[in-house]
Amino acid sequence: MNGPIIFIGLFIVLGIIFSNGKGSFLIAGYNTMNKKEKEKYDTVSLCKFMGKAMFSIAFSMAFWVLSDAFKIKWLFYVGLVLFLCIIVFIIIYTSTGNRFKK
Repeated sequence: MNGPIIFIGLFIVLGIIFSNGKGSFLIAGYNTMNKKEKEKYDTVSLCKFMGKAMFSIAFSMAFWVLSDAFKIKWLFYVGLVLFLCIIVFIIIYTSTGNRFKK
């Protein structure tokens, strides 16, 4: 039970950092770009989106903790499906449409 709680805390902290428009060096793919490529992107918007994503992931993981605490198995599955849907949405949303380009 401690594992998910630690990760929820980590995702909340990351969400706070990203929501303030900071921490872009933590975003995979973005941190490997050279300076010229990074200038093409709106870093603050990307970070704010990732902050919302981190909060969403933490929320979905909270169902796992509630499932364990109350011994209600279906809550785990709700959290798992929500978690997977959020991850798929993040991948599709950030990879299509050039949403974060200036």
